[in-house]
Amino acid sequence: MADFACGLEINSYFCQKTSPESFMINKVITDLDAVIKQIPDGATLMLGGFGLCGIPEHCIAALLRSGVKNLTCISNNAGVDNFGIGLLLKTRQVKKMISSYVGENEEFERQLLSGELEVDLIPQGTLAERIRAGGAGIPAFFTPAGVGTEVAEGKEVREFDGKLYLMERWLKADYALVKAWKGDTAGNLIYKGTARNFNPMMATAGKITIAEVEELVPAGELDPNQIHTPGVFVKYIYHGKNYEKRIEQRTTRKD
Repeated sequence: MADFACGLEINSYFCQKTSPESFMINKVITDLDAVIKQIPDGATLMLGGFGLCGIPEHCIAALLRSGVKNLTCISNNAGVDNFGIGLLLKTRQVKKMISSYVGENEEFERQLLSGELEVDLIPQGTLAERIRAGGAGIPAFFTPAGVGTEVAEGKEVREFDGKLYLMERWLKADYALVKAWKGDTAGNLIYKGTARNFNPMMATAGKITIAEVEELVPAGELDPNQIHTPGVFVKYIYHGKNYEKRIEQRTTRKD
């Protein structure tokens, strides 16, 4: 009992002399280029965002500067010709795109039709679920999307309750590059509005997740109930500035 009591006294003293922040690992980086340069040629990347909303602008710029090539990029779409992943397509750094939408990117469309770029076009909901499954450790699942189409070629089809379902496999990546509105030094992330699209799922499905944020606060300042991505999934966090946040299609009212 004496040893046990002594342990309680020591533990009580330790808890009084330390704060929750002292247990947190500081994941903040100031040299994004140095971290991005760790990405080797031929790597598979997930890049968060929807259109031009919530895309990791600074990470993409660092990829351009690094000159890394033969990348496989998993993203809902490829931005536009002069912004987002479109910049990487222009410099021929992307070997393959896994996405659901060609969209407004003419260079993406041109490389697809000419056979210069390998492309896997996936139904958008299936793409999201394959990424989520990768982060959750679920190797495969069944979905009715794509049954009876080219999407089903070479894939297993099963019948459940009288309906046909297509088996789809998880998606994982060597690196996940995500963009959040606010984060803390321990890597916890909060997304805002539409930017809470593919980013949270991708953050869990990359072996190494690099997050860039608009606002960075000390660990412990974020409301735990508001955190979308726990810091355990994030390896590096970068405080980005001067985000362009371009609008893909601007529509204005004429008075």
